[in-house]
Amino acid sequence: MSDKPTALIVDWGGVLTTPMATAIAGWLEAEGISPDTYNQAMRDFRDPELIELNSFDPIAALEKGELKLAHFEELLAAKINALAGTAIAAEGLMGRMFHGFANAPTMVNVVRRAKAAGLSTALLSNSWGNEYLREDWDVLFDAVVISGEVGMRKPEADIYLHTLSLLKVEPGHAVFVDDMKPNVRGAAAVGIIGVHHQTYPQTLLELEALFGIDLG
Repeated sequence: MSDKPTALIVDWGGVLTTPMATAIAGWLEAEGISPDTYNQAMRDFRDPELIELNSFDPIAALEKGELKLAHFEELLAAKINALAGTAIAAEGLMGRMFHGFANAPTMVNVVRRAKAAGLSTALLSNSWGNEYLREDWDVLFDAVVISGEVGMRKPEADIYLHTLSLLKVEPGHAVFVDDMKPNVRGAAAVGIIGVHHQTYPQTLLELEALFGIDLG
């Protein structure tokens, strides 16, 4: 009996799409926002002392569907405008931010070939209220888990275990691919084999070694 994993779980943004940094950079340029301003706004959002004081993390709340998208957009726009002295519009902010996302055909093909080879496949994504490019999802994935739809988020253990339960596989039989290191570590913490996606050739090489099949 083979000891190779039998399931492939992948992130969406930055794995099955163009890199997140590329999309964000395009949005910042279009809005006339400096990267430093955006990074400072996000650091303020994730200030551990403020989160502990208020017992509220707006990004976590958005990803889990506990915070309305419109409210999050208002908070982020206000933070950026205060830092930069700009007047960017809150309405539609997330749509503009993620407008630069496009499918990454090479990585989509990896999932397609994995499915054709008999592996179980799943999408596991933290949502920022953005619209997903859902073409072929019904044939690519056996399960789709969107954080805002299930009330859980990466890197919390529950969302990985939920995904595994949908696929009916044990942690050690699954491989998870994400471009964010904390999410890969979260998967590894529950026993899933984690792959940090940085480039297509590197990820392809790791996946082919893990599964023992041609996925390119």
